Amino acid sequence: MNYVWDFAILGKYSHLFLLGLGWTMAYTIGTIILGTLIGLIVGMLRLRRIPVIDWLLIAYIELFRCTPLLVQIIWFYYAFPVVIGVNIPAHAAAVSVLSLYGGAFYAEIVRGSIESVPVGQWDAAKALGFRGWRLMRLVILPQALKPMMAPYVNQSVTQLKNTSLVSIIAVPDLVYNATLINADTYRPLEVYTIVALIYFAILFPSTLVARRLERGLTYDKV
Repeated sequence: MNYVWDFAILGKYSHLFLLGLGWTMAYTIGTIILGTLIGLIVGMLRLRRIPVIDWLLIAYIELFRCTPLLVQIIWFYYAFPVVIGVNIPAHAAAVSVLSLYGGAFYAEIVRGSIESVPVGQWDAAKALGFRGWRLMRLVILPQALKPMMAPYVNQSVTQLKNTSLVSIIAVPDLVYNATLINADTYRPLEVYTIVALIYFAILFPSTLVARRLERGLTYDKV
């Protein structure tokens, strides 16, 4: 194979790479925030063990965790509008699905971390007169935060990678813009190498942070 690499030809498309990266980061940050809020609400509600509500929350969590994200995006954008009779813009579909998908995982992270706090801490706080939200905010959540951080960062890293799937519904993220550039230049090796390097440059430091948090948690337990 005598393929001649030529990255210089992509110089005039740098604005598209930057635009795609901007949208990718916007979707990542926005859906992490929304997903975290969903996860907190769902995770906290699951702790109350209200039968009907708990069943519905479990159904939501398992539905989004046990079906491929790509299928969810396609269904929400193409099929759901047929069900409700209202067209859904691509941006709204992407944000909604990514947030709900992330929220399902964040909910289990929140629930598991809170339940990992020893029962003795709950009993001691109640003996001191702490109840309800005051008990959760001042005693339980601060202790649950440390075991929560490593899986939370890992899921947020995954959330960034997942944004690449929204290109399937023509959302102008990094992957979609790379597809446009490739269609204009016919240089797939250069185009997608740059895309891969951009993702790596963002994700690798994030994975190092997650690994350090995991190590710190392990040392604390020892």
